[in-house]
Amino acid sequence: MPLRDSMNGVVRGLRGGTYDARSMGSLFSRWADAVGETVAEHARPVKLDGDRLLVEVDEPGWATQLRFLEADVIARLRSVAGLEVSRFDIRVKPR
Repeated sequence: MPLRDSMNGVVRGLRGGTYDARSMGSLFSRWADAVGETVAEHARPVKLDGDRLLVEVDEPGWATQLRFLEADVIARLRSVAGLEVSRFDIRVKPR
């Protein structure tokens, strides 16, 4: 079995979703393209569960900012990474 097929199975098993390893890699590697460098310095994708994306931010203010930008970021994720995300769950990184 090719490694790619094995990784797809692992990703689906861990994430419980329908995305393959390439889609997940695209999300994490293209995050800065979708949100911009400034936001990417303070927010990062943690987990994709179905169509819900968990994003971790380093300060509460960035949670507010990302919530404000949510619709735009979702549209950019579709465009840049080909992912169908419908909403974010945002958590502030513990210090």
